[in-house]
Amino acid sequence: MISNRKLEHLLLGLYCDVEYRKKTGFGDIELIHKALPEVNKEKIDLSTDFFGKELNLPFIISAMTGGHPSSLKINRELAKAADKLNVAMGVGSQRAAIENPELAPTYTVVRDEAPSAFIIGNIGAPQIEYAEKAVEMLDLDSLAVHLNPLQEAIQPGGDVDATGYLESVEKISKVVNVPVIVKETGAGIKREDALALERAGVDAIDVAGAGGTSWAAVETYRAKDRSLGELYWDWGIPTAVSTVEVSESVKIPVVSSGGIRTGLDAAKAFALGASAVGIALPLLKDAYTGYKSVIKSIEKFKEELRVAMFLVGASSIEDLRKSDLIIKGSTKEWLQERGFETRKYARRSEYNER
Repeated sequence: MISNRKLEHLLLGLYCDVEYRKKTGFGDIELIHKALPEVNKEKIDLSTDFFGKELNLPFIISAMTGGHPSSLKINRELAKAADKLNVAMGVGSQRAAIENPELAPTYTVVRDEAPSAFIIGNIGAPQIEYAEKAVEMLDLDSLAVHLNPLQEAIQPGGDVDATGYLESVEKISKVVNVPVIVKETGAGIKREDALALERAGVDAIDVAGAGGTSWAAVETYRAKDRSLGELYWDWGIPTAVSTVEVSESVKIPVVSSGGIRTGLDAAKAFALGASAVGIALPLLKDAYTGYKSVIKSIEKFKEELRVAMFLVGASSIEDLRKSDLIIKGSTKEWLQERGFETRKYARRSEYNER
């Protein structure tokens, strides 16, 4: 039963180690310090325009849950925080509520508590018939279409027929009247897939790279035989790598998520080309305590981001995306092997001043 599975996912995220053992790749990214920043830290502008809506921060409380009675409280607390801070929020897959309307309140509570927030819905790639209902359920600002082949491959009884996904995504993009964001669920997106999605008409891509929650890890705990999940626990494209692969390849907005834990991580993601960042697991744990804990964590994140911007002389997120950085280690090796020029990031400010 979908509802019971969602409860299991919540409990596993709260009590078990479900994160990647490898790193996101952001440890290989070094922002270059500017001794003459020429900005006032207190006047740094963190706001952004996200599909026509002004957000106080380019931040998404990433999709986590919905579809089980226990998830109502979590979504309520997350939504309260999103509304008070004017950041975006995503919900978990809405399939459960579309198939069982009694579960709809576990999702609609989000719009009830955050009437003016930017809310992102969620359906699976093959679920064309659910698209319009998902939008109507929460009066969505955007609809996320999730891709989760890794989870399906490890999950007991998972759907491993992925034929026609791209065609389905294209149809969903035409059916709904809100922007469509295609998002991975923790294994990243490579350049070629990003280009295919852009051609299919999607409006943004959330790379959701390897480094945060591993759905292979989550499903490992649910499986009788854990060997397959253990083997693929760290499968995927590191978030920093995927952020570059996608942002350098498409002209649509890119969301960087997957193991981002601090404002400094986010600063690096923006400098690599992201338009927004998303965080899930740490805020899920905060939500059990209450919305004030969620707010406290996001406020801490904001200050960390502001300090990073000050130290590179960026007065806005757009300035940050032009700042100098060094790409090192395995991230550099990966990108160069894939044909990306990493040296250009080190002297961007020089070129911008010409």
